[in-house]
Amino acid sequence: MTKFRLEGKVAIITGAASGIGEETVKLFAENGAFVIAVDIQDELGHKVADSIGSDKVTYHHCDVRDEKQVEETIHFTLEKHGCIDILFSNAGIIGSLSGILDLDLNEFEKTMATNVVGAAATIKHAARAMIAKKIRGSIICTTSVAASIGGTGPNGYTTSKHALLGLVKSACGELGGYGIRVNSISPFGVATPLSCIAYNLEPHEVESSSSSHANLKGIVLKAKHVAEAALFLASDEAVYISGHNLVVDGGFSVVRNTPSAMPDV
Repeated sequence: MTKFRLEGKVAIITGAASGIGEETVKLFAENGAFVIAVDIQDELGHKVADSIGSDKVTYHHCDVRDEKQVEETIHFTLEKHGCIDILFSNAGIIGSLSGILDLDLNEFEKTMATNVVGAAATIKHAARAMIAKKIRGSIICTTSVAASIGGTGPNGYTTSKHALLGLVKSACGELGGYGIRVNSISPFGVATPLSCIAYNLEPHEVESSSSSHANLKGIVLKAKHVAEAALFLASDEAVYISGHNLVVDGGFSVVRNTPSAMPDV
């Protein structure tokens, strides 16, 4: 008999319309969760929800940079399902690819607003809802190998992911007292629509470039692998794991650090 690892749980997933978010929506729903799929790409978001073809997934528009929209999304979820068990704060952008000498500070601020401030807003309001309902919830954020290694991504992106990892650790310390777990996932280069558009590359080109620099050979990192990591952290199998940065990079950040040779993916 199949075990549904998130049976009856209510999850909010941001950045849910494509890439890692889309794969996670599908996997969470397959494992019994009710999912509020959040994004600003309305057409794609509705397609994700419709493709699952059940009452398990509801698309909801929300720009995480706007705290009022985040708060409204929490209220929407509570009205529909009565509680929030899981938050997967996955929304993010790569931002400007310019070097530090040509850094556009307006673009830098946009990256920080989405990747850090947006995550902070979702954690803040989701945690408030969990505490009010006495839910021992799970909060997960998508960081990156760029959260711990310089030179693997653009300046703004790398800075934002370092900051996000700090936010995860800080929130873990505060929310543990309420029984809420806070963790992050740091993937290596994945061929998502976001990365392909940012670098003007085809998916196979991103995968080829990442694989050529990867430590673990014989497998290509896919968005579904990151979704599976999120499923683990969201489930009761990770009931005593908090403050952890689950690195999904095939050992790259442990045994190799050659940023000068890394592609910007």
